[in-house]
Amino acid sequence: MDAYTSFAAVYDMFMDNIPYEEWCGYLMGLLQEYGVSDGLVLDLGCGTGTMTELLAKAGYDMIGVDCAEDMLEIAMEKRQSSGLDILYLLQDMREFELYGTVRAVVSICDSMNYLLEYEELVEVFRLVNNYLDPGGIFIFDLNTEYKYQVLLADHTIAENRDEGSFIWDNYFDEESRINEYDLTLFIPAEQETDHSLYRKYQETHFQRAFSIKEVKAALQEAGMEFVACYDAFTRKAPREDSERVYLIAREKGKG
Repeated sequence: MDAYTSFAAVYDMFMDNIPYEEWCGYLMGLLQEYGVSDGLVLDLGCGTGTMTELLAKAGYDMIGVDCAEDMLEIAMEKRQSSGLDILYLLQDMREFELYGTVRAVVSICDSMNYLLEYEELVEVFRLVNNYLDPGGIFIFDLNTEYKYQVLLADHTIAENRDEGSFIWDNYFDEESRINEYDLTLFIPAEQETDHSLYRKYQETHFQRAFSIKEVKAALQEAGMEFVACYDAFTRKAPREDSERVYLIAREKGKG
């Protein structure tokens, strides 16, 4: 899960096409539907804290957990600017620890896809269940196998901007269902005003496609109750060509 080192500094720049406020509205609608309109909420895999900040502004008491130190540094810079009271913890989601329980856990932007083994998924679900209040809610999203298999596949994505460029070489292994993307970044050197000198950074990211059946089995094995699965940003069942799904689970007693 070691990723987002050199990419952290420009992550928000290249993710500016994500309608975070709309995503937050959808997420809050789900939280409120299951009785969580305030209180302590954990953002698991919070990255640079964009969603964490939005939920905090909406009145939730937020904790953010991420294993990427560089991403958390940016999240803490945002916290300093906004003045919001957010606790950030540098922890791996596979072994995170909290000081107590929370009303809800959320995890978006396909953070769960970074778990490459079924057993890791079960372990994260066990930890989530352990740190949820009785009957607490867990809401998370996943990229689907359709997205990896058909849309990303063995494609190359590139984007060129004045403030930086990237090349994304994608590979999806049908047998392991592991998606690998090699990311090459070209960022103007800070001392250059005419963009004549660029620094090159390279990272490799791995994600896994999990079927809904696998996720349901992992939730059950972890002692959680599966509640619902939606085609992202709707209240409709997933389609064969859904790119992202949202899943909702509930705490069901401590093992």
